[in-house]
Amino acid sequence: MKFKHTSLFSILVLSISLFSCGGDTDSKIENVGFSSNSDIVVNHESADATMLNPFNYSDAGAGNILANIFYSLLSIDYNTLEIVPLVAQKRPKIELTNDGGMKITYNLRPEAKFDDGTPITAKDVEFALKVILNPKVDNPNQKPYYEFIKDIVFYENDSLQCTFICKNVYLLAEVFSGDLVLLPKKIYDPKGLMDEFTISDLVENSEKLASNKKIIEFATAFNSEKYQRDAAWIQGCGPYLLEEWQTGQKIVLKRKENWWGDQLKDQGMYFNIHPSKIVFQTINDQTTAKEALKGGEIDVMRGIKAQDFNELKKTKKFTDNFNSYTPPQMAYTYLGINVKKPMFSDKRTRQALAHLIDVDKIIDVIVLGYGTKAIGPEHPSQKKQFNNNIQPYDFNPDKAKTLLAEVGWKDRDGDGILDNTIAGEKLKFELSYIYNQGNDARKAVGLMFQEEARKVGIIVNVVAQDWSIFIENNQQHNFDMYYGGFISSPIPSDYKQIYHTSSYNGGSNYTGFGNDVTDALIDSIRGEIDEDKRAVLNYKFQEIVHDECANIFLYYPTEKIAIHKRFSNTATSPYRPGYWLGGFTVKSLDSPN
Repeated sequence: MKFKHTSLFSILVLSISLFSCGGDTDSKIENVGFSSNSDIVVNHESADATMLNPFNYSDAGAGNILANIFYSLLSIDYNTLEIVPLVAQKRPKIELTNDGGMKITYNLRPEAKFDDGTPITAKDVEFALKVILNPKVDNPNQKPYYEFIKDIVFYENDSLQCTFICKNVYLLAEVFSGDLVLLPKKIYDPKGLMDEFTISDLVENSEKLASNKKIIEFATAFNSEKYQRDAAWIQGCGPYLLEEWQTGQKIVLKRKENWWGDQLKDQGMYFNIHPSKIVFQTINDQTTAKEALKGGEIDVMRGIKAQDFNELKKTKKFTDNFNSYTPPQMAYTYLGINVKKPMFSDKRTRQALAHLIDVDKIIDVIVLGYGTKAIGPEHPSQKKQFNNNIQPYDFNPDKAKTLLAEVGWKDRDGDGILDNTIAGEKLKFELSYIYNQGNDARKAVGLMFQEEARKVGIIVNVVAQDWSIFIENNQQHNFDMYYGGFISSPIPSDYKQIYHTSSYNGGSNYTGFGNDVTDALIDSIRGEIDEDKRAVLNYKFQEIVHDECANIFLYYPTEKIAIHKRFSNTATSPYRPGYWLGGFTVKSLDSPN
């Protein structure tokens, strides 16, 4: 549930988390009354979760909450960034088959149980996959991740073992099969509506089954509000239960008594759960949230604005009560260029624009040093796959002028604006830079670029757009340049959703990047499970992305987190959201708040 790359909503997450700059101030803050020995953790969220349905949600905030209620087969260790088993007893056995496919075999923990004491078996794994594959279940963002599975096999002598039969070799097969969360069938399908359907049925006959009455009845119930918000119907095998949800204010999770994972404390961080309650406190306005933090009304806050973070660290009340952390984020920010437009069709034009972006100044002045220069879509933490031979485009207006002249951009009429004739049409070099309204950091980047572009004869119109319009224009490719962001997980990169030409219509390839060569390279990367061989392919792909310059990469952000000093075991991580609340333990304070 937490493996998947953030794609369509990644820009929203970055807007909220990295560059928050105001909003609704009506959030009511309830002081839960923590003292120096309270083990209740109050965590700030910038927005309320949309729902708590583990297969239908689409916002990162909901995902962070659900990870405490529902456990999957596998997860990521926050400290090592390695895949670790949760409900699975160990990482799966992976075998390549003679027909070009794969077999992935899981063994489940005998200790794992649902809240009523029912053992979790391989049949529960099948049920979870059935739910995802049900054609009427409202989870379009989840279904594509499981297209590689064509069937599941059980073993008569072992109810805790199952094998996924895969159509093809896929580098993320372990990751996404392991991301299946286990649901109690008694709660989510009390009528047994999905019983008669097999995995192969759902894979091979999806379109036909979409009109099946039982398929529709199950999906209608599963998509309903009770499985989104009602505590009685939101139940998993994780360590917490949903206790309370006050819309727009807070979501409260309560630690389970006699949870099955308590007997596995030697099995890692996900089985050492301490807080009796976790409160996700919604405060939309950044300034209000900052004051709540200083006033002791919340314990944990991430995505703090850079200027606020620096100011907080100068105040005694804050430093007496809070530790501050700045882990790297597995994310990048960039400027996307519409390569399908004639004026941007030559890569030298796009490279020239990259030389007009002063990324060092952006990092120093706009985000106050909380970022490192980005060179491409792979994060530096993925050391083996990250091509550190690539040098970022430097801020070099003279180089930009040279490249533009090579393409034919010159001021022929002496009006100070570059012009060119492309496909028989005379064009002035004028472009629009769009960003989501209310984001001061993105506006500042646009204005900085506008000034540098003006000096070489390019008009840049900096245009703020309402969020929904901004997203629609990106999806419809109705832009010259936009400010975007992408958040990922510490898993192998699958570039298909952003860079494959098949993702131009209906996917996330907004810029129009790609051709047959890059598509073939992406397909090869997706099918290569040998890490060394995949690194060679990844290096080549990153070189092409850099050279084509459909995206001007800006920086890898640094997170800004404050955590109350009464807690220990608070190590932060590049893995979002940057900390594991369930592992927080209370320590005594010399000077209580």
